[in-house]
Amino acid sequence: MLKLIHGEIYRLLHKKSVYIYFCSLAVGYFLLAFIRSGGFREGSILNDAMNFFFFLPALAGGFLFSAIYTDDLTSKNLTMLVGFGINKAKIAAAKYILMLFSCIVVFGLAPVFHFAVYAALGCTAAGALTAVYMLSLKYLLMSLAFAALSGVAVYGLQRVTFSIVLYILFAFNIIGGLLATAITPFAPNFAAHLISGVTDRIILGGQVAPVIEYTLYTAIALILSVAAFYKKEMEF
Repeated sequence: MLKLIHGEIYRLLHKKSVYIYFCSLAVGYFLLAFIRSGGFREGSILNDAMNFFFFLPALAGGFLFSAIYTDDLTSKNLTMLVGFGINKAKIAAAKYILMLFSCIVVFGLAPVFHFAVYAALGCTAAGALTAVYMLSLKYLLMSLAFAALSGVAVYGLQRVTFSIVLYILFAFNIIGGLLATAITPFAPNFAAHLISGVTDRIILGGQVAPVIEYTLYTAIALILSVAAFYKKEMEF
């Protein structure tokens, strides 16, 4: 397992596209902030952080999901790993662990980058840093849950496009929104038990129930991923 994770980390760190993509994302965000800098107000850092982090699960998490989960489908590396006798459960676990580490790095650095951009443009509010980090934590948890759920499609269908589209639909809350619209009239509290609602309750703190719900979401998704992986016939 450790060798597999080490190999996955090495592969990810040596992908030039990772550095090009995130540098482009950073430059693009700086330019957008610069364009808006004339209208900065006291609450701009926190208000803009809400928009910034709303898009991160799709823009940052989506890229990581593609690089970690679906690149192996395109390159047929997944077939090679199974062909070498590596346990499918270990492969699925290694992918999720790498997604976890990668998201922690990205969402851990994102608030610092956000504040650095605004400081460079003359807008500071040190007191908002804690709130921004809590916001980042919410979207970190959402990205990981969406990756676990979309992983079922990766291993069950092994179709790159469908898996990425599914993740993006989760990331932009399209699936959650449709479910909430359809079911809330019959179950008023249903939205609170979707990923977005569960993570909101975790961030508010003081409750154990949402942590348990989130853990169950992730655990069930990972179990289903492994089960789908074992059921799917590989083409060697």
